[in-house]
Amino acid sequence: MRSRRFLQAITVAGLLCAGLGGSAVAAAPERARDLGVPFDGTPGPLNAITDVEGVRVGHVTLIAGDGKLVVGKGPVRTGVTAILPRGPASTNEPVFAGWYAQNGNGEMTGTTWVEESGYLEGPVMITNTHSVGVVRDAVVRWRVSKGDPDATEYWWSLPVVAETWDGWLNDINGFHVTTEHALAALDRAAAGPVAEGSVGGGTGMVCNGFKGGIGTASRRVPVFGQTYTVGVLVQCNYGRRANLRIAGVPVGREITENEPYAYVPSDKAETGSIIVVVATDAPLLPHQLKRIARRVPLGLGRTGSIAGNGSGDIFIAFSTANGGGAVVDKLVPVQMVPNDALDDLFKATVESTEEAIVNAMVAARDMKGVDGRFVPGLPHDRLQEVLAKYGRLAKPR
Repeated sequence: MRSRRFLQAITVAGLLCAGLGGSAVAAAPERARDLGVPFDGTPGPLNAITDVEGVRVGHVTLIAGDGKLVVGKGPVRTGVTAILPRGPASTNEPVFAGWYAQNGNGEMTGTTWVEESGYLEGPVMITNTHSVGVVRDAVVRWRVSKGDPDATEYWWSLPVVAETWDGWLNDINGFHVTTEHALAALDRAAAGPVAEGSVGGGTGMVCNGFKGGIGTASRRVPVFGQTYTVGVLVQCNYGRRANLRIAGVPVGREITENEPYAYVPSDKAETGSIIVVVATDAPLLPHQLKRIARRVPLGLGRTGSIAGNGSGDIFIAFSTANGGGAVVDKLVPVQMVPNDALDDLFKATVESTEEAIVNAMVAARDMKGVDGRFVPGLPHDRLQEVLAKYGRLAKPR
């Protein structure tokens, strides 16, 4: 099947960040629709969060070493992902936002101020559990570097940085993500197609007993004669193999080989988390965006998630509409979609979340990491066989 785009991932060899030591561009893998996975709804042209005008995404991917774990040396399977709501203007033009935690065994910094103020000020960053601090501090440094150091808005910052745990494959206590990596992800964030699978913060993640990572999708929604876009980006690292459903089909019960976890099989306990970022250009206010974030679990449920005790399921939604809504020296006129007209935006959020997760799993490939631990990628041929068995295989694009 033909490739549709090129990766924007920054592949880091020997722990050197692209732009600091080298870069790689490769043909993109197939996405779920390319394999004939059927989904509801109408996607945007890229079927990605970057279909929302202004949104940019950047990855730094760290892959180095093999074999036995040596803390501080590797093997390394990790990275960082940056989502900029307003592109370069994200440093000084907040967006309305809301967040929601379905299960709180995880972290997303800065959310108390999002809840209190209704604004997301700056980017959303995603990395591994033990790199949240260094990435958070890097965002503060980045915002200061982009503005007038005498401007009061850069004297104070509460960055939003989220995490999922990659310690099964990665030397998580080696602290391999650095300030330079986070800054590179921010500076290289771009519009256009988004790299998926084992890239950025999703490099070392496991999802539903298969290789997980970064995935994205979008939907176009007509509201009062105008078409708006809802885009979703996930970093998926959650779930039990036996619960996995794709297009309503119990794929996890049909594909049982190569269980990745030796100590607690994924059908016995949740071992990870999922971070979901929802973007839209529909004019929504913070309380409405919180309502959008609270619909993300319905998309997760379609894939079989139970939001287990050990899972950090944390979501944030923002709107790029109402530019200038954060001015401080005059009354601000804003627009909003009436609550009674939100249903199709809720639906788009559910559909995009479901597809983004499957895209992440389809894009990810087999990976070996710490101590030779092996996590299989979702086998494309077996997935198609199972979908066909249940009469759910669509004609591949």
